[in-house]
Amino acid sequence: MSQPILFGIPNCDTVRKARKWLDSQDVAHEFVDLRANTPSAPKITEWLSAVGFERLINRRSTTFKQLSQGDKAALEEGDVVSVLRAQPTLIKRPVLEWNNAVSVGFKAEEYAQLFDI
Repeated sequence: MSQPILFGIPNCDTVRKARKWLDSQDVAHEFVDLRANTPSAPKITEWLSAVGFERLINRRSTTFKQLSQGDKAALEEGDVVSVLRAQPTLIKRPVLEWNNAVSVGFKAEEYAQLFDI
């Protein structure tokens, strides 16, 4: 079984909660900082296919609120991948990859079900 990979930014409260939960359940995982290691276009495309545009975009983020009209238009018109590569903090966090599944956000109940705990 492969190790879960958690994508996020270290100072995000939700990412911290997810990491703390994984640690408390002794679930070894790899952490990838979205700012330091922007996901590739194929990776973002994979996430979009798995969870959809509405689930992957963090519309409540400061980054989203500060987007230029051009970037917002690009998001609406389908150039999502290039906007997310340029602004990785627009990706709703955390993104968890495990066993060919992609999960976005953190809820302890969902993680418990996912990891069968």
